Amino acid sequence: MDNKEYETMKIENILERLSKSKFRTSFHLKNKDMDYIDKKGLDVINDHARDFIYKRLSPAIIPNDGKQTPTKNHPVFIAQHATATCCRKCLYKWHKIEMNKELPKEEQEYIVKIIMTWIEREYNH
Repeated sequence: MDNKEYETMKIENILERLSKSKFRTSFHLKNKDMDYIDKKGLDVINDHARDFIYKRLSPAIIPNDGKQTPTKNHPVFIAQHATATCCRKCLYKWHKIEMNKELPKEEQEYIVKIIMTWIEREYNH
């Protein structure tokens, strides 16, 4: 099994676990989110996800951890709550990504892939 296959399997596994959480499954894209994706395209949404993760989650210390991700107004924000990638506490609890260390590029990309997988499933549903 190569790295890409392993990562896909890991993402499938975490999305399956998240699907059993009443809180995580309460998040869904609304019509305005779908319209925004239609207007911008998935590539732009992916760029936004990458930027949000870099700025809001990747620093070692986040003063407002647990409050840095809104629950509305962008498809990525909704997806972050649905995929438990909204704060460092959730990243640790669900994804076993250590707190209090800067996220390396590989972990940032993993988080973006989870978010985009969720968004694409919601969008195509």
